[in-house]
Amino acid sequence: MNHRIGRVLFALFVGLAVAVVSFKWITDPAPRAERAREEQVVQMSRSLLASVVESDSLEIVDPLAPNRKVGKVYVFAETPGWAVSGYYRRSDGDRWHPYLMNLTETLELDRLKVQDEALAEPAAADPRLEISQ
Repeated sequence: MNHRIGRVLFALFVGLAVAVVSFKWITDPAPRAERAREEQVVQMSRSLLASVVESDSLEIVDPLAPNRKVGKVYVFAETPGWAVSGYYRRSDGDRWHPYLMNLTETLELDRLKVQDEALAEPAAADPRLEISQ
C-alpha cells in the first residue's frame, strides 16, 4: 500500500515539475527575440549582398531560405557583430557562389568573402571585399 502512494506522489511531482518547466520554456520571450534579431541580420545581409553583386535575377540561399542540396548556411552572433554564410547565383546557368559576410553590431558590412571572379574589379576598389579561390 505504501509503495502505491509513493508511486502516485512521485508521478504527480514529476508531472508537475515537467509542466512548470514546459510552461516557462514556452513563455520565455528570449528565444523569439533572438530569432527576430537573426532574421533582421539575414535580411540586411541579403540587401548588402545584392548591392555588391548587382544582378537583376539574384538567387540567394541563406538561413531564411536554406537549400540543403546547395550547402549548409548559418547566421552566428560574434563579438562584435554577426557572421552570415550562404550561396548566390546570378541565373540558372550560373554556378552557386559561396559567401561569408561579417557585419558590425550596427549591421553594416565589415567584410565579404566570396568565390566569384566576376567581383574581382569591385574587390580591387573596396578593401572589405575578398575574392577567394
